[in-house]
Amino acid sequence: MHLILTGATGLVGTAVLDAMVKTKDVTKISILSRRPVKFTDDRINVIIHNDFASYDDDLLGKLQGAQGCVWALGISQTQVSKEDYITITKTYALAAAKAFQSLPSEGGTKQPFHFVYVSGDGATFSPGRLTPLFGRVKGETELALAEMQKANPSLLRATTVRPSFVDWTGHAEIKPFLPDLGTFMNVAGSILSPIAKYAARSKWSPTEPLGRFLTGMAMGMWDGALEGEGVERLPGGFTVVENPCMRRVMGLDAKCQ
Repeated sequence: MHLILTGATGLVGTAVLDAMVKTKDVTKISILSRRPVKFTDDRINVIIHNDFASYDDDLLGKLQGAQGCVWALGISQTQVSKEDYITITKTYALAAAKAFQSLPSEGGTKQPFHFVYVSGDGATFSPGRLTPLFGRVKGETELALAEMQKANPSLLRATTVRPSFVDWTGHAEIKPFLPDLGTFMNVAGSILSPIAKYAARSKWSPTEPLGRFLTGMAMGMWDGALEGEGVERLPGGFTVVENPCMRRVMGLDAKCQ
């Protein structure tokens, strides 16, 4: 199976790439990135792409046959202006989903393209006066993806996953490939990791199972099968997966009902 990945040089993207490489049924990994990727594997094809709002025929030709994508491209709202945050978080994701849903298949039988949007705990469809920018914009993006799927269900199967405290500290394989997280993040990670793991387990998103879950979603492993706490389906079938369900599916808590 041919999958697309964005954000491969970031924290979640690195975890997803590790999972994709370890998944034998993934035969090709097309990475869209603005800069080189440290990971090496015969199945990885890094495509340097500078404008994530645009997908010309040449680029789509390189992605031909891809059946799913994990959209892990993102940035903190504190690092850019409001306008740039909206562009990176919303505009880019919607442009990609629109382009990828029409990718020609290699086998001739067109199946809905699996687009997995990495959102976050706090995203909401009902923002209030105190809702932070990220919660509002990610929620708007999710709703727009839901409408896109509802309009073209035979072409697109979109899902959003909302991890919470993303904990990389126990995932040794990805540490050589992570970006420089800075002293504050490293210290915070070492302090918050055991707190989240033991005192706030529903909010704990360890990167190894998270990467495997996102990869599985892009492969269609749980199409229509996720139920129970932490799963919401919007009209048209768009699925919102909160952290508790990810944890159950990956065996961190009781099995998903």
